[in-house]
Amino acid sequence: MQLKPLLETLRRRPSFCLVVVYLAVFSFGIVGQAQQPVAGDGYSRPARSNHGSRSEVIAPHGMVAASHPLAAQVGLDVLKSGGNAIDAAVAVNAVLGLVEPHMNGVGGDLFAILWDADSEQLYGLNATGRAPYEISRETLVRQGYQRMPGIGPLTWTVPGAVDGWDQLLQRFGTMTFDDVLKPAIAYARNGFPVSEIIQGQWAASESTLAEWPDSAKTYLPNGRPPRVGELFKNPGLAKTYEAIARGGRDAFYRGDIASRIVAFSEANGGYFTMRDFEDHSSVWVDPVSTNYRGYDVWEIPPNSSGILALMILNMMEDYDLPALGHNSAEALHLFAETKKLVWADRNTYVADADLNKLPTQPLISKSYAAARRQLIDQRQAATTVVEGQPFEHSDTVYLTVVDKDRNAISLIESIFGGFGSKIVPGDLGFALQNRGAGFSLEAGHLNSLEPHKRSLHTNMPGFVTKDGKPFMPFGVMGGPMQPQGHWQVLSNIIDFGMNLQEAGDAARVRHSPSQSPGGTLAVEPGVSDEVIAELRRRGHHVERQGGGGMGGYQAIMINPETGMLHGGTDPRKDGQVVGY
Repeated sequence: MQLKPLLETLRRRPSFCLVVVYLAVFSFGIVGQAQQPVAGDGYSRPARSNHGSRSEVIAPHGMVAASHPLAAQVGLDVLKSGGNAIDAAVAVNAVLGLVEPHMNGVGGDLFAILWDADSEQLYGLNATGRAPYEISRETLVRQGYQRMPGIGPLTWTVPGAVDGWDQLLQRFGTMTFDDVLKPAIAYARNGFPVSEIIQGQWAASESTLAEWPDSAKTYLPNGRPPRVGELFKNPGLAKTYEAIARGGRDAFYRGDIASRIVAFSEANGGYFTMRDFEDHSSVWVDPVSTNYRGYDVWEIPPNSSGILALMILNMMEDYDLPALGHNSAEALHLFAETKKLVWADRNTYVADADLNKLPTQPLISKSYAAARRQLIDQRQAATTVVEGQPFEHSDTVYLTVVDKDRNAISLIESIFGGFGSKIVPGDLGFALQNRGAGFSLEAGHLNSLEPHKRSLHTNMPGFVTKDGKPFMPFGVMGGPMQPQGHWQVLSNIIDFGMNLQEAGDAARVRHSPSQSPGGTLAVEPGVSDEVIAELRRRGHHVERQGGGGMGGYQAIMINPETGMLHGGTDPRKDGQVVGY
């Protein structure tokens, strides 16, 4: 409305004036206040602190936290109908494979950590696939490759997710595939409205999807990505889910689905054989942990990157972070230098544990952290770092569910890059992952491409226990951001007393390799200009960043005092926490 007409309206209609004032006050706090930041500090709302965009969700019985509201609601329906946390998690994951197809799906892998209320124990599941038997480092070197390609048939590894679902349901679930896949099948057939963040990420892959006819037919209906609010249907994925519902995991790995993937591979330059699918199996593993200020933090061992979070926690534990201040220059400098040292070890020692003797326990020991900590210059950023000697002499979805019995699961699933390899095999309705891009082509490297080998994996579900009891399943999706995000949200909760929503909302930072000496430190709004100036004075290349790249977070806490469930989710995603 123009100023003069508005003033005239207010003169003639005083009641309208009251409405304008009311809206100004209650929408913005005070008249003329700037709009709140998208992600970071300074939210304009009554709250305990300025870190939180909204309140935690609190519920007495069960809770689901997922990166999409429709998926979260499906999980809650499963809990209310008598299913447990594991049943709900599989149902949620299946819906996410439809509504966030660029992030995850049955063409990808998963990891899970779960607390079983009956045995009162933690269990870890590695449901990641292996490279084809017929491919090796030498195969690609002969074709002229010096490093792994990022997309395409050469990056395919066997999808592990469906076998992971089966393992979870068989061992700890109470429902069948037919039960838990019904909601996802219905949404795939009838359609779901595409939301804003997902649409933008979907559209970013338009050109590469268009290069493959089946990918374009599946994900570019009408020759383009779906628009915001537009109904998207995936009948191919509905048929795939229906086959799994009828025939179980064997329908995927030993039946028509595997046969069609192999035939597609043979016709398009891949190396899959039926043996790759028939021999696939998930592995139950013992989670590994470290204690951070009285809290036991658990992660999946390699080929997951979970140990990197434990290494960061061990190194940062020696510093008085509350005294330094949240996101202070001193604290962020120490974190960036810690991350550099941890990543040097990541690039050397994170690989397939079945085919390598890995120094996992030495890497996550307090003594190793103390030795590596001595390499940090507290006044100057390092430009080069090298791996340590830990041997002893001798773009991902995350979800979490807690049920009424306090079974709890932390699950992460991914096809790696946006739409994985970018390739949909025929009319099956899902893209195959490009997890093979994580292999090295360096001769003798622990993570070098070999037949039937699992690659370094960025995915890592987290779980926290306190005094031997489940405290908080949590996760931060986002490739190499995950270990950095794990430390930041845990520090926010443990060191700075934030609730789960505040811990995820608070401004984050991300260190990445770059052409700048020592890499680049990206910071979100909420990190002050003064802090950035001091970091630059210490030799860091700092860039402000907004609009993505800092991961997506979900967490559920079992309050040890009240027994209530508290949940938080990330405003950087379309996620939702629901409970009853």
